[in-house]
Amino acid sequence: MSRPDIRGYLDEKRRLVEAALLRYIPTENPPLADHVRAMRYSLLAGGKRVRPILCLAAAEAAGDETFSPELVLPCACALECIHTYSLIHDDLPAMDNDELRRGQPTNHVVFGEAAAILAGDGLLTLAFELLSDPALTAVPAERSLRVIHLIARAAGPAGMVGGQVLDLAAEGRPVSFAELRAIHSRKTGALITASVEAGALLAGADPAGLAALTRYGEGIGLAFQIVDDLLNVEGSAEQLGKAAGSDAARHKATYPAFFGVEETRKKAAEAVDMALEALKPFDRKADPLRDLARYILERKR
Repeated sequence: MSRPDIRGYLDEKRRLVEAALLRYIPTENPPLADHVRAMRYSLLAGGKRVRPILCLAAAEAAGDETFSPELVLPCACALECIHTYSLIHDDLPAMDNDELRRGQPTNHVVFGEAAAILAGDGLLTLAFELLSDPALTAVPAERSLRVIHLIARAAGPAGMVGGQVLDLAAEGRPVSFAELRAIHSRKTGALITASVEAGALLAGADPAGLAALTRYGEGIGLAFQIVDDLLNVEGSAEQLGKAAGSDAARHKATYPAFFGVEETRKKAAEAVDMALEALKPFDRKADPLRDLARYILERKR
């Protein structure tokens, strides 16, 4: 795949994921119509769909000629449900208190705080319904169980939730580089890495291939958060679809705050280089992953 093709690849996979999300998300029927409407509001609001696309691309890289995306779509959609739940909760008044997400009012602004909390809870639980439903995939049960475990770990105290706890605790005080890495590796990196690992496992990757793809996921997970930090400094609300400059206003622990903007750019490039190095054992089937790593480094939103 040539680099200009990455946008076409992203569009194709995004449409695939969004069509599947429409199949899996409950419909707005009584008596839970308002609750489901709040879930759908955030889940179907657009976004880059990076995590499900990484899951699909990793499966393509690791799978053989019999691989079908349909095997991975429930997992890919579950990852997007988990990610969206985390955004709803991050935006709450008790957390980051944001009023704009993906270019529209945040969930609690539209539906109220209690409904937003429950919408996030609903999406998180729906994710594990999708991951564990034997009717949705022909993947062997033992393989599915491994995927459920790694995603649960990446989403919970050892991963994303723990990262948010550390992030809130670090606001307004100096942090060490070790603390900064701990926050980033958990809050953002853990679920991105798990997205890659899950796709590889579902496609039947061998141990060496899985290890290489895990290293790739760690590299782009770090790069993604570093670039997010940069965009919060340099981007606009119009570009980002959310508030810009909020990290500095809240005195959050970020790479630009620790290293400055120019050195942070170098750190992001180094993380992408690490990801690309991990893909050396793979053939051209991994080109989408290579281009995704470069896209993450160059993105503007």
